[in-house]
Amino acid sequence: MLLHVCCGPCSLEPLRIWQEAGHDITIYFTNSNIQPADEYKRRLNTLLEYAKRQGIPVIEAPYEPEAWNAGPGKYGLNPDTREKRCRFCYRVRLKETAQYAADHGFEALATTLAVSPYQYTEILEEEVTRIATRAGLVPIFEDHRPYYEAGQARACEIGMYRQNYCGCEFSRIEAEMERAERKKQRKAQKKQRHEQLAPLRKAQQQEREQRRREKQAYEQKRAAQRAALKAYKAKMREEQQV
Repeated sequence: MLLHVCCGPCSLEPLRIWQEAGHDITIYFTNSNIQPADEYKRRLNTLLEYAKRQGIPVIEAPYEPEAWNAGPGKYGLNPDTREKRCRFCYRVRLKETAQYAADHGFEALATTLAVSPYQYTEILEEEVTRIATRAGLVPIFEDHRPYYEAGQARACEIGMYRQNYCGCEFSRIEAEMERAERKKQRKAQKKQRHEQLAPLRKAQQQEREQRRREKQAYEQKRAAQRAALKAYKAKMREEQQV
């Protein structure tokens, strides 16, 4: 199997599952969508370090961000064409992987992208199946999203770098916008809960204040009683002395 890998963390569970199933795996890293170049190098080095420890060969394809920008990148930052941009991006990377696989005697094609809940899983399956079949390869596709959290937890345990956006500049901006929106929603929900609980808190405060006044009145009454009793006893002692 020639396995297209998008990053280290997303490779952990798919590699484990497919190795346990008996596949002989070689990793193919073709991800010209990743920008900037420093981010690309960081993700590649993270994967290389892990693959070396596991004894899994890695092939790096040429990094050509300009070509990607002229292809999938032409859709830009547009929510109406985001799905088209992602499909085109999948297609470009998978076709490169399939071509290498066909030229170098591999039998099957797969990708780790299907572990991410942030990808278009059905589109991925369509592209893997179509591209592999046309290249004379066996398409291997599994929805690994149920293993996403486990993979991220493992990545965290071993100190693997985990990125917070898919790869391209547009996905970075979209991720920032989505995080800002979630933060805004949490703030609004917190405000709403505060407003909903305000009458209850006010009633509780009023109840506490009423209990405080009642306690104060009771203590004043008791103090007056003790003072009256003390005065009475003093008067009785004076009368007895006379």
